[in-house]
Amino acid sequence: MVIRLKMKNSIRRLDSRNRSPIMVAIVAILLVPLILNIARAASATEIDIKVDSALKRFQEKVSGGDEFVKRAKGVLVFPSVIKAGMIIGGEYGEGALRIGGKTVEYYSTAAASLGFQLGAQSKTLILVFLESEALTDFRNSDGWKAGVDGSVAVVKWGVGGDINTIDIKDPIVGFVFNNQGLMYNLTLEGSKFTKIIR
Repeated sequence: MVIRLKMKNSIRRLDSRNRSPIMVAIVAILLVPLILNIARAASATEIDIKVDSALKRFQEKVSGGDEFVKRAKGVLVFPSVIKAGMIIGGEYGEGALRIGGKTVEYYSTAAASLGFQLGAQSKTLILVFLESEALTDFRNSDGWKAGVDGSVAVVKWGVGGDINTIDIKDPIVGFVFNNQGLMYNLTLEGSKFTKIIR
């Protein structure tokens, strides 16, 4: 009787220990198709169409956004940066650099992250270059990393005000938003931007 009870308790402990790795494996298997779909390279035409849509949404969400973009030296737009993972995660997106309203180059952005982050999230990222020197340095780099090769100030600005009324002194400013609106409590430090051929 005592022996049987001990054996049952041992089996229960073994089962509870095995559940966690099994659940992690199941979730990982379910995420594989999603991550593979994220990594699929888009064509130049696909990127340009999505960039047009992202800029339109930016102008709708940011008062004065249209004028602000027009006076920029260059605008780098990532329509969809997708973050996925579990304990160790990563994010990836592809976009276009526009100067004078025309696409001149295509770029990817990638970053790694730690911490529990089950599932996937999408955001739109727009970098506005306000100085020619900052834009030139970025274009001449072989993989530009935020926080190392230069800094990007994520704009914290209240809804309703015109973005052009803010005295921005940073050479590169970033806007991050999703379907709910602008996202403020973010940093782009560690994000790497690399030129790609499309």
